Amino acid sequence: MNRGNSRHLLLHIYRARGIARRYFITNGFDGALTMLGLLAGFYTSGTVPLSVAISGCLGAAIALFMSGISSAYLSESAERKKELQELEQAVLRDLQDSDHGQASRYVPVMVALVNGLSPLLLSLLIISPLWFARQGFLPGFSPFAAAIILALAVIFLLGIFLGRVSRTFWLWSGLRSLAVALVTLMIIVFFTPGQ
Repeated sequence: MNRGNSRHLLLHIYRARGIARRYFITNGFDGALTMLGLLAGFYTSGTVPLSVAISGCLGAAIALFMSGISSAYLSESAERKKELQELEQAVLRDLQDSDHGQASRYVPVMVALVNGLSPLLLSLLIISPLWFARQGFLPGFSPFAAAIILALAVIFLLGIFLGRVSRTFWLWSGLRSLAVALVTLMIIVFFTPGQ
């Protein structure tokens, strides 16, 4: 690949950052809200061992990772191939080896990684108090409560990030995301049978 083509390819990848950012926020929010739901359910039951809770949360995080990678790759790859075919028909030539062709192969991989890794990494962060408690840290403090607080903080920060991206008031955006999480938490606590 010559320098001109590599510059054009980097430009295509740079332009795809908006798509990757949307995937990061959307799937990161899904991951954080899923962990919040699981943790709230475990907390209200009061009888779930830490090892079971960690395994359950890890299983959900890995499922979100696999779902995020595969769904984003398949949908983005199909969209990029369609765009490339339409462009090839318009210019009446094969563009597989062009910067457009290479971008149609690289961008779906990048987007898929962002879409899969965002819920996985945020989920691992959120459940870290459970792991620390299992190692003997956090004495005298409920690891489930700590993880729930951390999940709420992560969701608030995702809202702030969304506000910065959309150039709206960051605090309002963060509070709106937090409100969604708190309503979710209240519904779970209300409908989940106690100990």
